[in-house]
Amino acid sequence: MFYRKKSGDEDNEDLQRWLLTYADLITLLLAFFIVMYSMSRVDAGKFKRVTEALSSVLKGPDELFQATVKDISSELFINRRLKKGDLIVLKKRIDDISRQLGLGMQLSTELQTRGLVIHISESAFFDLGKADLKSKAKNILDLISIQLLKVPNHIRVEGHTDNLPINTPKFPSNWELSTTRATVCLRYLIEKHDFPPERISALGYAEFRPITSNKTEQGRAKNRRVDIVVLALEDSFKEPENISGEQVEPQSEVISNGTSQSNSKIQ
Repeated sequence: MFYRKKSGDEDNEDLQRWLLTYADLITLLLAFFIVMYSMSRVDAGKFKRVTEALSSVLKGPDELFQATVKDISSELFINRRLKKGDLIVLKKRIDDISRQLGLGMQLSTELQTRGLVIHISESAFFDLGKADLKSKAKNILDLISIQLLKVPNHIRVEGHTDNLPINTPKFPSNWELSTTRATVCLRYLIEKHDFPPERISALGYAEFRPITSNKTEQGRAKNRRVDIVVLALEDSFKEPENISGEQVEPQSEVISNGTSQSNSKIQ
């Protein structure tokens, strides 16, 4: 015997299906608003950096360096901060520059926990006890800047000396000498190559970060150096930020000995 459904049974079945669809819609809307609320609570600076990184990945790879350096397959992306593993490609390119210029041990690279460190010896950049860039130093910085400008990681320029004391009117100690050398290199990158000032900094460590023993002249020569550090993704995010919200522009005049004068370029 066949059972014939009543019209009331069909109405109940349709109503239950409608409620199921409605419940799914409410669940999706709830999840959407939860996500929107959580995004509104994220630190604005960090969220902006994440957005830039995602946008750059979606845009795809681009040529990182000019034809002055041998091409090694484009594994780097414009506007994407590089992780430590990605910095291997940048290291190879800097090593190519060193070989092309025949710098030998005057320029070397090293991957550390904090990122890629480019060691440049004092003899390639400065005369002993001085902080004036040599012409050769400017050529090296010109080539390196081509690589660094398209890597959005934070760049740190570090000055180092040996443990021999210095006491001159300009440099009372190795602190002043190391800091001035780092700052001179930083200013050259900013003023000659329009390097973004907000993602570069200078530090002086005097004789307190040696890479070898200071007991021999060869060791002291290695310790007298400038290190250009490309901070990895993790360490770039640790750098202090402009939290004022104001656009920082360099002033056209500086105060010197109580009088105003125009900013001068490094000669």
